[in-house]
Amino acid sequence: MKYLIKNAKIIDPSNKLDGKFDILISGGKIAKIAEKITDKAEKTIDAEGKTALPGFVDIHVHFRQPGYEAKETILTGSRCAVKGGFTHVLMMPNTRPPIDCEKVITEVNRIIGKDSINNVYIASAITKKREGKELSDFGAYKKLGIKAISDDGDSIADEKIMELALKTAKKEDLLVISHCEDRKLSANGVMNEGFISSKLGLNGMPKSAEYKIVQRDIELAKKTGAKLHIAHVSCKESCEIIKKAKKEGVKVTAETAPHYFALTEENCQTYDTRTKMSPPLRTQKDVEFIKKSLADGTLDAIATDHAPHGFHDKYVEFDRAEFGIIGLETALSVTIMELIEKKIITWQKLVDLMSTNPAKILGITPPQIKEGADADITIIDASKEWKMFAEDVVSKSKNSPFLKKPLRGFVEYVFVGGKLKLAEGKLLRC
Repeated sequence: MKYLIKNAKIIDPSNKLDGKFDILISGGKIAKIAEKITDKAEKTIDAEGKTALPGFVDIHVHFRQPGYEAKETILTGSRCAVKGGFTHVLMMPNTRPPIDCEKVITEVNRIIGKDSINNVYIASAITKKREGKELSDFGAYKKLGIKAISDDGDSIADEKIMELALKTAKKEDLLVISHCEDRKLSANGVMNEGFISSKLGLNGMPKSAEYKIVQRDIELAKKTGAKLHIAHVSCKESCEIIKKAKKEGVKVTAETAPHYFALTEENCQTYDTRTKMSPPLRTQKDVEFIKKSLADGTLDAIATDHAPHGFHDKYVEFDRAEFGIIGLETALSVTIMELIEKKIITWQKLVDLMSTNPAKILGITPPQIKEGADADITIIDASKEWKMFAEDVVSKSKNSPFLKKPLRGFVEYVFVGGKLKLAEGKLLRC
């Protein structure tokens, strides 16, 4: 099917595009880009006042299938991702059973092929059952299409096991994604350790629980020469360690999530469990440093760490609530409001952080708006104001601290492989 997008402002720094153009899509590819295209098409989209960007890539989502389908499935998670403008996502392996063997990977691949409406990739577990004791056979799993390995949700406590994982991953040319948390230090903590946690009577999680494992894993990556990616960076000290390692030539990349540059520990003061996440929300100084680190390249990517939970998982006492929030549907708006409008980053940098860089980290071809490329395109209205209500959330779960909050920046259209999946902000039947 042919689509003609008219009058879109295209921003794609990899192809030095920053201006108003028409785009012709045919056979799943971008057939033509020009100031004026007169070719006939089955559907024409007037994108006047809107911005066309390369499709977003999220390298950290939890789709919960198999085992926790009440929270999310590959079908609902994929639809949720498209609603947020994401054409490619990487799902983490902390399912039940975990994605730690050929049988589970094969089944998840089958479900992806049947249910997903965008490109869903798999990270398999580093260790069997994610117990941190024995390596899974991730070398064999690469043949089944896995893109990375991670025990996300848990850090590998045994340094020798982590070193062996990195050595094996280097041999197999696989990316290692590290959840950095020293459980001896974080213990029973439920929010950032500090004055506010003491005032609220809640157990705190010190920043050292994060940055000491960041330091350890970077040293191991330096020793082994493996590719290491640090997940959900939340504090100043972690950024400083990563920046130093990059200068030393260590093969390390890192991500943060929108909540770590939009919210602080002060948001926990109402005991709203939608502000409970791991790592926890930190201080305003950490937020400012996270923003600075996104701007200067210390942090390579914005990922959502989309973590759906059911009503009964979250609407309990703060101590008992599960960690994590959903984030796919609000990531663009939060990034626009906190980084673009506050002049922390440019639109070109946003494309790098939400599309180009995460794709490169994952080892896939980055979405591009150029002739001959796959038509993975996200069209947004950068100034549109909206609010997200629970009944409108595409995810099965509603655990977002941004519910009912004023948001700005709205995803209008999404093409995945040249197929229109979202139009005028609404998912199409597919």
